[in-house]
Amino acid sequence: MVKQDRAIRTRRTILEAAAKVFEERGYQSATIAEILGTAGVTKGALYFHFESKEQLAQGVLHEQDQRFVIPDRACKLQELADMVLLHAYRLQADPMVRAGVRLSMDQHAEGLDRSGPFLRWSHVCREQLEKAQSQGELLPHVVPSVTADVVVGTFAGVQSMSQTVSDYQDLRSRSSALLRHLFPSIAVPSVLASLDLSEQRGESVYEEIRGRLREQSPATVS
Repeated sequence: MVKQDRAIRTRRTILEAAAKVFEERGYQSATIAEILGTAGVTKGALYFHFESKEQLAQGVLHEQDQRFVIPDRACKLQELADMVLLHAYRLQADPMVRAGVRLSMDQHAEGLDRSGPFLRWSHVCREQLEKAQSQGELLPHVVPSVTADVVVGTFAGVQSMSQTVSDYQDLRSRSSALLRHLFPSIAVPSVLASLDLSEQRGESVYEEIRGRLREQSPATVS
């Protein structure tokens, strides 16, 4: 158990170092040597967990969403909004999320399959929309698979614009504005009136999830 815990901590240390380097340098310019220096681990320890720079990048892309699961909501459109607004909040300060977005948007990342985050987001959004549809939350014309891709594509564009204009400092307000423009075209009026799409919502969801994680495992939540 001690060895397993140490291995988990080492893997996390390596991923955090890789996220920092990828976020600062981009995929193409980042080197294994830089990641090793930032992580403070041996080459053997790194290669035990990751065989290549590409595997490290995929690890960062996968890791960004693992700890923060949105609490179940009675209203599935609120749950979908919470996903978007939480991501916007975390992107301002969480190096793992910032690196994941940098990698997924990096058109110069030759040899790196960047489709994973987009496909996962689209899949999750479609599932939420299908649940919302089954509960009568959506207008009759909505096709969940189509709307899911619209949500993912427009949110990616908002993130890219925010990063360029303000280094993500205005992302919460931009994400809130996106949902306030998009949701009236898909939600029935009674559901729309009940939704919290404010830019403060992401932070409140973040604190709610941290509280639950702290109750489950106090030592793992800083």
